[in-house]
Amino acid sequence: MIKPVAAIALALFSLGATAAEHQIKMLNNGKEGMMSFEPSFVKAEKGDTVKFIKVDASHNSASAVLPAGAAAWKGKMDEEIIVPLTQEGVYVYVCDPHKTMGMAGVIQVGKPVNLDAAKAESDKLSKSFVMNKDRLTKALAQVK
Repeated sequence: MIKPVAAIALALFSLGATAAEHQIKMLNNGKEGMMSFEPSFVKAEKGDTVKFIKVDASHNSASAVLPAGAAAWKGKMDEEIIVPLTQEGVYVYVCDPHKTMGMAGVIQVGKPVNLDAAKAESDKLSKSFVMNKDRLTKALAQVK
């Protein structure tokens, strides 16, 4: 009885040990300019997490486009939030108060199964930006 329990425990531990935590900073000024997430594109695997790090005040992270079955999120202002990446596909997120300034980013989890839908929704979203209008297009161009 002990051997099967030990094998199950080892298998569960191995699953948790392979998951990665990706960190994304919420910034007033970054490598990509004003009001940005850094990095603006992250490639991850199913089971990984993303931690949105508060560097500058007055930012949040909220999902805008998700693959089927993924849970939406909306962090509070100035809150660091950890988002589990449970489904393969393309995730697009924004900072609510700076969305019109193009503060947005992209996460690819595994295969980009919803890429066409994510591009279509991102095009609509980008039309509401008053600056950084090409930020989502550049981030989505990195999806492979």
